[in-house]
Amino acid sequence: MRLPSMQFTAPRSARRAGLRALLLSSLLAGRALAQSDAGETAARPGAGCPAGSTEVRPGACRAPQLPPPSIVDYRPRSTLITARHDVRRAKYPVIDFHGHPEDRLRSADALAAMVRSLDSINVRLMLSADNMSGQALASTVALVNGTPYKDRVRVLAGINFRDVGPGWAEKAVAQLEADVAAGAVGVGEISKGFGLSIRKPDGSRLHIDDPALDPIWDACARLRLPVFIHTADPEEFFRPLDYANERWLEQALFPYRHYAPERYPSFEDLLTERDNLFRRHPKTTFVTAHMGWQANDLARLGTLLDELPNVYTEIGAVLYDIGRQPRGAHDFFVKYQDRVLFGKDSFQPSEYPYYWRVLETRDEYFDYYRGYHAFWKLYGIDLPDTVLQKVYFRNALRITPRLPKTGWPE
Repeated sequence: MRLPSMQFTAPRSARRAGLRALLLSSLLAGRALAQSDAGETAARPGAGCPAGSTEVRPGACRAPQLPPPSIVDYRPRSTLITARHDVRRAKYPVIDFHGHPEDRLRSADALAAMVRSLDSINVRLMLSADNMSGQALASTVALVNGTPYKDRVRVLAGINFRDVGPGWAEKAVAQLEADVAAGAVGVGEISKGFGLSIRKPDGSRLHIDDPALDPIWDACARLRLPVFIHTADPEEFFRPLDYANERWLEQALFPYRHYAPERYPSFEDLLTERDNLFRRHPKTTFVTAHMGWQANDLARLGTLLDELPNVYTEIGAVLYDIGRQPRGAHDFFVKYQDRVLFGKDSFQPSEYPYYWRVLETRDEYFDYYRGYHAFWKLYGIDLPDTVLQKVYFRNALRITPRLPKTGWPE
């Protein structure tokens, strides 16, 4: 028997209520969308979003609905979970070519305390780049040699670039020879003031490639002294101090690090003078400090090293650039493994392990030790052991004949 079909029909009142709910929902959604669109502004062609807003979809900018933190206070916690290798001691003994022990070389006790710190991180030898000369250098060398740590520290000689003019070169060369006789093993750190601010007696700026300086560089070649020279500073210090400047925070914290064009030579002028100096003295060994402030442009630094076999570089205080380009930096260090030296600059023992981690591991996305230098993260570049040994100690030994040569790994 065929049963009669049954069809459910909602009461008319229920259907009207459902329709009203649907209409209300659509109205609210439309209002929310309108409010959303009302909070957006169009990106400006070629200029991006207005200040205080960011792009939320193509061509549309929006400002935060909550008060934004300052650049100083925004410290997001990373949710990335990945391998971590804290390297407390370098894999091989290290020569720190760019050391600033300063007061730690004023007494035997202070020196002993520094050596304990060096032992903890496997830095076997530090070169003092504190620009000493004359009696200060002789006294420092005598103090070091009078302790059990005479092979843990060596001293670079300073050069006085004031009053460059008639008779200056003869006095400078004689002082350098006296400093070498007292124990100096090289020259430096020649400061960034050379080129930036040092003046001649007539008030004109002393250019880095001034021919009046040629006798001192020739003497360095004759005495087989490497010249460790700091030229300029990061290029961003010479650029407009606006919110597109990636070193804005550092210059806001330390305003003297900004070099206004009306008061200082340009970054390019300084590097041109520096490179002219290197070219004119091919028999002199030069070490350009801080990777020449070109660690952000390794191709350009490589071109310099390709052209001038008398030029070397060291990595002090530019780890933030090395660690943010792990593949490019790895390839650069491998290609120029005979031309790169280890240096740290400021002596803070807790900061050295960041260098070991970048150079020795494949770790990803970890902090740099000074947030105002770099708001980005670092990556390990995983150098081969043969390259690590050259960067850590072999290259420094090769270009600095007066360093202790025994006791290093074969």
